[in-house]
Amino acid sequence: MPPPFPRMDPLSARLLTALEHLRALFTLPLAWARNLSDRREVIDADVEQWLEVLGANDGVRGLHSLLYAFGEFRALYYHRLAGGNATGALAAKVLARIWRPTESLTITTAEIGPGLFVAHGQATCIAAERIGRNCYVHHGVTIGWDYRGERAPVLGDGVFVGTGAAILGEVTIGDGARIGANAVVLCDVPAGATAVGSPARVVATPSPSALHPTAERTVEEAGVSGRGGGRAAR
Repeated sequence: MPPPFPRMDPLSARLLTALEHLRALFTLPLAWARNLSDRREVIDADVEQWLEVLGANDGVRGLHSLLYAFGEFRALYYHRLAGGNATGALAAKVLARIWRPTESLTITTAEIGPGLFVAHGQATCIAAERIGRNCYVHHGVTIGWDYRGERAPVLGDGVFVGTGAAILGEVTIGDGARIGANAVVLCDVPAGATAVGSPARVVATPSPSALHPTAERTVEEAGVSGRGGGRAAR
């Protein structure tokens, strides 16, 4: 069945494109806030990792594109700014009122290595003691204190945390470990191992040569490839 007003479609498409370009211009103050912060290096590393995971190659416009398209990246960006100097932290508070991050995504971990990727960050709480480099966290994840121990979880480098997983208490997740969807992790997970179930159990431990996977391998094994794999639903 043809559309009721076919002649309007080309004009409507041009108007939609113009509106998107206009809206994208408003990310300029967001990106400019990076220059006010003393955390520019870690922000740049975040941008590089996100573009790699998404399969994008936006070059110098990468920061603008991510700030425009992803509320999850804005949440991480504001967290980086808030953890730096006072001027950057103030900019984050003001800008978050205008360009809101994903509202149900909470990040309170003070020490987060560069390259944290948060996919579909709805209903996600990241309150670890420490998180390493190039980690990947899906939606519905809880990482935090269990109200019994003296610290929250520690995540190593390149850790993948699947949808709906919970990592609680004084546990340590080794480099390159993978936490399955809906797993409830209450014990340490060795480097490179996979933990699944509730309560979680370790089901696979690789050879020593595989204990330090690259971020690319971690993402590839997770089934995330191309521009659509880690992109939040819009």
